[in-house]
Amino acid sequence: MRWAALGVVYVVWGSTYVGIKFSIETMPPMLSAGARFMTAGLVLALVLRGRMRMTWPQFRTALLVGLLLPAWGNGLVVVAQQSVPSGLAALLVASVPLYVVLLRRIGGERPPYVTYLGVVLGLVGLAVLVLHDVSGSTWWGPLVVLLAAFGWALGTYLNGRLPSADPFAMSAVEMLTGGLALTMIGVFAGERVTLSEVSPASWWAWGYLVVFGSLLAFSSYVYVLGKLPVSTVSTYAYVNPVIAVLLGVWLADERFGLFQLAGGLLVVLAVLLVVRAERKCRT
Repeated sequence: MRWAALGVVYVVWGSTYVGIKFSIETMPPMLSAGARFMTAGLVLALVLRGRMRMTWPQFRTALLVGLLLPAWGNGLVVVAQQSVPSGLAALLVASVPLYVVLLRRIGGERPPYVTYLGVVLGLVGLAVLVLHDVSGSTWWGPLVVLLAAFGWALGTYLNGRLPSADPFAMSAVEMLTGGLALTMIGVFAGERVTLSEVSPASWWAWGYLVVFGSLLAFSSYVYVLGKLPVSTVSTYAYVNPVIAVLLGVWLADERFGLFQLAGGLLVVLAVLLVVRAERKCRT
């Protein structure tokens, strides 16, 4: 079950970058992201009903992680994708495992040396991919994505170290929290939605993000955080770019050349190294 859930995170989240690209073509970024998470969180809470019980410390954890993951992490990615191509955004988010390893070191842990090797190899693959083509981005766009990746890494790190309840109940509260925060920020920033101006493509992309990106993939992510080592879970950030680049070529006319192929292969190898090291560490 845990590896199947991680597989969902690997594959589905890679597709959400293209989904975001199409949704914000005719929807305001913060309000669309906020509505996405609030809708998904409400649906999940209604499905769970009696399983939504949690203590105040557990509820505080859900509130904090909701602000760090959906609001900070995903929200900044959505903002950045107004100028950053979907494939490049996914590639920059691959910095998450590096942040996680650094946070683990600051917290006193000693990850296996092969984990460091995997992180370095993954970053080399990331560099190959990013340096090949950064056209289409503003100067601030990539920096915002890297800041988003830090927020996501921090939320991932803290999630396993703070009081937690049923992972799906936690996921519902986190999505509602993040969605409310994003909606409030969007309103404060002056965003407005004109339904008549929203294209069918944006509606379909938004619906996909609600069902698959939030209800399925985000809930799977919260679930595996309690079942697998954090370095193993964070390797999704190495696989997502491969999925995002391939979908970008297919659906968004983004280019894919030999450099991107080489970088993608390095990324996949990095995932294998980290997963293998963490498995040995737990046995």
